[in-house]
Amino acid sequence: MGSPSTRGTSSRGTSSRTTGYTAEHARAGIDARLPVLETWPNQFPGYEITISFPEYTSICPKTGLPDYGAVTISYAPGKACLELKALKMYLLAYRNLGIFYENAVNRMLRDIVRAVRPKRCVVRGAFTPRGGLTTTVESRWPPSVGRRRG
Repeated sequence: MGSPSTRGTSSRGTSSRTTGYTAEHARAGIDARLPVLETWPNQFPGYEITISFPEYTSICPKTGLPDYGAVTISYAPGKACLELKALKMYLLAYRNLGIFYENAVNRMLRDIVRAVRPKRCVVRGAFTPRGGLTTTVESRWPPSVGRRRG
């Protein structure tokens, strides 16, 4: 096993140390029980819904400190639309949940797609600075929508 400064060094010479993060930290909150996302029958085809939640908060599973940000959900409904009060309760439940915000955005997308089966959906989380770094996480369904081929 290498020294702490070389353990986990990639072929490019950059370190991939985890600085105390565990698999438990990485998976925290991904499968936690949250309020049910309720739906109602969509009456019209061919439009998009965008919902903004500027008061997102959760807990860092490693430090226990709060994370803050704004979450935006855009989707083209198929046969169902998200019921907004249920969505609000679902998003507020993250307040006491230990989950990395990268995982939170992907979890939200997974749960929304399961609930409404949209034609397409994008969940975007813009998080407040932590340690001088601002992070934006965006997850899409289907995954190829809006992706450049390169």
